Amino acid sequence: MEYPKRGYVLRDISFHVRKGDFVFLTGHSGSGKSTSLRLIHMAERPSSGEVRVTGYSSEIISEKEIWKVRRRVGCVFQDFRLLPGRTALENVAFVLEVTGVSRKDILPRAQRLLAQVGLSTKLGALVNELSGGEQQRVAIARALANDPYVLLADEPTGNLDDRATRGIVDLFWDINAKGMAVLMATHDLELTRQHSQARILELDNGRLVYDSHAG
Repeated sequence: MEYPKRGYVLRDISFHVRKGDFVFLTGHSGSGKSTSLRLIHMAERPSSGEVRVTGYSSEIISEKEIWKVRRRVGCVFQDFRLLPGRTALENVAFVLEVTGVSRKDILPRAQRLLAQVGLSTKLGALVNELSGGEQQRVAIARALANDPYVLLADEPTGNLDDRATRGIVDLFWDINAKGMAVLMATHDLELTRQHSQARILELDNGRLVYDSHAG
């Protein structure tokens, strides 16, 4: 991936995430982690090469069809990106509404998603009144709204304390256990050591330098 002013951010990267994989994407700041996730989400197109996501190719998909990829890829971010001044339930219900879920199904489905992430007692709480860990759980519930094939998480624990971090990562493992692939970008090497059963991909200066499942 090359930018006109920045030069190459990613170079000669190739990896395949399969159904049911749990992958930590590691590397120092600026190594290309976030760019990798943006390419998978097709928020950007590669300057060369190809990204294939659930059968769709970055080489041939049109801008009008990218929504089809977005329906299959859930995203969670470090800064939560919730709608301020709205409740947990309203945040999840909004996503369901804009993706075309029938009106009668929106509230019960939003309630189920929040229960899935452990927030069944926080449905009516304003998101700005929730703890950081709880806000991230709302964001995860929202990302799961379309029952995606893969969940992308970009430094999702970067703003959380140790206890909240453990809770979020355990939640990701619970989601993964149901068959969903999880690709989590993190610079927290201690976190990867605590979960050695996960696959680890390491980036360094835009290159893939380590894959724990290689060979």
